[in-house]
Order: sequence, then structure tokens, then C-alpha cells
Amino acid sequence: MSQPPIAETEPADTTYKRVMLKISGEALMGDQGYGLHPPTVQRIAEEVKSVHDLGVEICMVIGGGNIFRGLQGSAQGMERTTADYMGMLATVMNALAMQSALEALKIHTRVISAIRMDEVAEPYIRRRAVRHLEKKRVCIFAAGTGNPYFTTDTAATLRASEMKCEGIFKGTKVDGVYDKDPAKFDDAVRYDEVSYDDCLAKRLGVMDASAIALARDNNLPIIVFSLDEPGGFRGILAGRGTYTKVHG
Repeated sequence: MSQPPIAETEPADTTYKRVMLKISGEALMGDQGYGLHPPTVQRIAEEVKSVHDLGVEICMVIGGGNIFRGLQGSAQGMERTTADYMGMLATVMNALAMQSALEALKIHTRVISAIRMDEVAEPYIRRRAVRHLEKKRVCIFAAGTGNPYFTTDTAATLRASEMKCEGIFKGTKVDGVYDKDPAKFDDAVRYDEVSYDDCLAKRLGVMDASAIALARDNNLPIIVFSLDEPGGFRGILAGRGTYTKVHG
């Protein structure tokens, strides 16, 4: 059941002043099955704005699976490095779509790419990105890490560590981490909290192993929540909502 809208005067959780929001490319395609669904992009942008209005500094990483997924291309016979670069370019397209939606809401946004394409995005320079955040601009990090064989989960964890975020918020279609797929098993149990090591040992699918290990090494908590829950992102920052926290 959806929670009532959160009052504009409700304060943010002081634990989080700078956060990373990681969402999949599939989150942008709505019910289409492929590509971008503008109303869905707009809805997510409004979620981001609601948190930005609390004064929280926001980084974003968006996957590219709604357009092209490197692993699938590789599985179909394409050379893995080429397939991964194509997937990185898909993330840039998604980042530009999100930038357009956020700027329509009067939120200053920068797309920062790990692969140089100066006509559409800034190159990644850590100190410049930090300065953007300090100026309350939303930074969308695109093109992954700029290297093949690394997922956008790993890219999000890397950038969150570099930006000194207090947490990674991973928006999914479910309201946390379960011991098994809740879409397939009625007896699936949701964790309120789970350790990095348990995520790895039990293969809970929160993020890929490299991302979990990097978050563990940098003591960076991961908060898994439902992006489909209206007001869910802001609710967690205000101390409400249902989610799973992955930490040490």
C-alpha cells in the first residue's frame, strides 16, 4: 500500500547529506519492454527532486539494460569488449534523458561521462564533480567506469566512494532484499538488515560481487528500496518506508 505524501516540512535524516542513487536502465522503460518511457522518466525525476528539495546532494548512476546489455550481446557471439562499450553508450543516452527531465523541473544537472564525448557530457574529473555537488547540482555519472568487464553496480560504488557519499540507494522493483525471489516464492522473507559477507555468501543478488566487496572495503552502506513506491526515496531520507540496509 502506498504511503501518504510526506510533508514538505518533514526533515531529512541527518545521516545522509550526500547519496548515490543507482537505478537500472530497465526502470526507465515502464511497461514497454524496451527503450525509454517518458512518463516513467518524469516520475523518477520528480522522486529525485523531492529529495533534492530536502537539501541532500545527489549523484546518480543509471544502467543501460533498457537499450543494450553487454553481457547479452557477448552471449550472442559479439566480442565482449565491444559489447560492453555499447552498453556504456546506452547509459549515456539514459543519463541525457534523466538530465532533460530534471532540468525541466528546474534542477541543475550535469552528465559526467567516463568516456570522453565533450559535445554531450563533461569528462569525469573528481574534484570538478565534487564541486558540482557542493553547488547542489545533481551529477549523473555515465559510461560506467570507462572500462569493459565492469558493471554499472561497480561504477556506482566506485563513484560513491570517490564522492564520499554516505550511502548507496539502489532503487529496484521490490522493497528490499529477500532470501529468494518474492515474485516466484510466496514464502520469501525480507531482510531488514544484512551484512556484506552474507550478501556474497548467500548470493542474494543485491549487486555484483565486485560492487559488494568495494562497498564493504569502504564501509559504504547500501539501501535497497522500491523505486515503484511513490515517495519511497524521500521517505527513507525522512526516516520512513520499507527497505533493507546492507552494511558491516
